[in-house]
Amino acid sequence: MTTETNPAFETEIGTARILRQPRSSGRGRSECVLDHFRCPDIFLDFSLAQELSSVSGYFRFGQNVTCYGRTCRGDLDPHIETSRYDALNDTVTNDDTVCLPFDPDEVIDNLRLERYADNRPSSNILRTAYYLLRPLTTLWMRKQIQRFHARNWRDFRLPQWPVDTTVESTCETLLLLSMQAKRVASVPFIWFWPHGAHGCVTMTHDVESEAGRDFCKELMDVDDSFGVKASFQIVPEERYTVSSNLIDTIRNRGFEVGVQDLNHDGRLFDNKEQFVRRAAIVNRYAKEYEAKGFRAAVLYRRPDWYDSFDFSFDMSMPNVAHLDPQRGGCCTVMPYFIGRILEIPVTTTQDYTLFHILNQRSIDLWKTQIDLILKKNGLASFIVHPDYIIEQETRSIYKQLLSHLTELRSRSDVWFALPGEIDSWWRTRRQLRVERFGESWRIVGEGAERATLAYAKDVDGKLVYELATSPGSSVTSRQ
Repeated sequence: MTTETNPAFETEIGTARILRQPRSSGRGRSECVLDHFRCPDIFLDFSLAQELSSVSGYFRFGQNVTCYGRTCRGDLDPHIETSRYDALNDTVTNDDTVCLPFDPDEVIDNLRLERYADNRPSSNILRTAYYLLRPLTTLWMRKQIQRFHARNWRDFRLPQWPVDTTVESTCETLLLLSMQAKRVASVPFIWFWPHGAHGCVTMTHDVESEAGRDFCKELMDVDDSFGVKASFQIVPEERYTVSSNLIDTIRNRGFEVGVQDLNHDGRLFDNKEQFVRRAAIVNRYAKEYEAKGFRAAVLYRRPDWYDSFDFSFDMSMPNVAHLDPQRGGCCTVMPYFIGRILEIPVTTTQDYTLFHILNQRSIDLWKTQIDLILKKNGLASFIVHPDYIIEQETRSIYKQLLSHLTELRSRSDVWFALPGEIDSWWRTRRQLRVERFGESWRIVGEGAERATLAYAKDVDGKLVYELATSPGSSVTSRQ
């Protein structure tokens, strides 16, 4: 098959030792790697070198990739600053199977679900006091409190600022190791985005106040002037009145409606019993608004509680959260499933953080983040609040961002999508599969006409992606 190289991606695994020894027990595939690439599972075989230790810690998996979890070594450092063990050096092959000193699914989940550190919300007492006093504070006072909280943010090494792609790098290295173990030069897989798009961009607007609500119509006019559609996250209770006319106007203009928290008091995840009770109310609002997506206030989150939600997707997990009240970050620029809910991570800095915590009045940081995300063919997702771009200065900066994004769309094949469209595609992609057809491969399954066959190739120890020149000729639909 004729292919063309996608120059946006290239990685290498460094100095991993590929040794031959008798096959060990515990052979299996990695569901996380399989979900990332959607390739035939015959290309993925991993096993554990021996039993895992009971203690988790930080370790490297290659020169610039830091992971967290258990390993067979058992003496990991609990502090990332002093961690020196590189698990790649203890990775070997048993016949055609990669023998690892860690469980790849456990390690990837530790990143995506933020299990690598104590990133729980701050003390309930302090947070409750802050929200009780918040109506009495000025914007200047709130900024000083938030800057004090974020004063040491540059000291955090995981996630990596300003964009962390540890999950992508880990999946890529694991695939490359498996290819070398099986002595194959290429692996077919389902490309990440519809119709071979280089990456994806989505815009969201969290409406936090009555002033922000009243600015929604004008903000839609601004978005439309640049050909961009967005999702508006509405707070159902207490912050402002939500009329059916507002919901209908947003949807009738081709925008999307999502639910933001319940009342934005910062206490949704205080305890499980209260959360379950509030989640039931939030679910009723989702049904009333016909909303499939959710975002928690201030990006507070407890993904292990998400099974109480009736939403199809969530948008509360930041890629890097050094500057947020709840620190952490999912370390990926791709959507991923948390049970039945799709997580669409926030991969760029929020407008409020940019303007009022970092005190920046340019789109330079956003441009840097976009470039880093697209190098991994990922999702650039934005939160821009109508509340914080009412003033001409900040609105002008937002327009600069929209201008940059439209230029990007004109010169490269990037998919601009609503969160609901991303959710629909990612679920479709998960059901598709790659099957052999004679001497070539095809994507089969409902929705395959939107998918593109791609190849991951080992080129001199580096992983390079290639797309089929004519995606349609390599794709077929089958129920």
